[in-house]
Amino acid sequence: MKLIIAIVSNEDCSLLMKALVNHKYFVTKLSSSGGFLKKGNATLMIGAKPEDIDDIIKIISDYSKTRKEMVPASIISEFGTMPSIPFEVTVGGATLFIVDVELFIKL
Repeated sequence: MKLIIAIVSNEDCSLLMKALVNHKYFVTKLSSSGGFLKKGNATLMIGAKPEDIDDIIKIISDYSKTRKEMVPASIISEFGTMPSIPFEVTVGGATLFIVDVELFIKL
């Protein structure tokens, strides 16, 4: 058994979770927040068989796209730099951690 911990944007989370459930994968959502932009994220915990890992990664990739956003200069100034105009950053996508599960019990 494997555990996929996927950190995704709140904007992508609903459709991604629906797709995972439609493919009969178990998924649990934990609310979380990012550091740099202080944006809301979701941390998804997905239990998977080793042979399902590639399919799950494909689904996550299909529903967690990166995109460009303009960040106000006031947010950037909190981190020590102060540009005079808004700053463009890449947001979205997903960060995945895939770990072995020694024991899985469903009660």
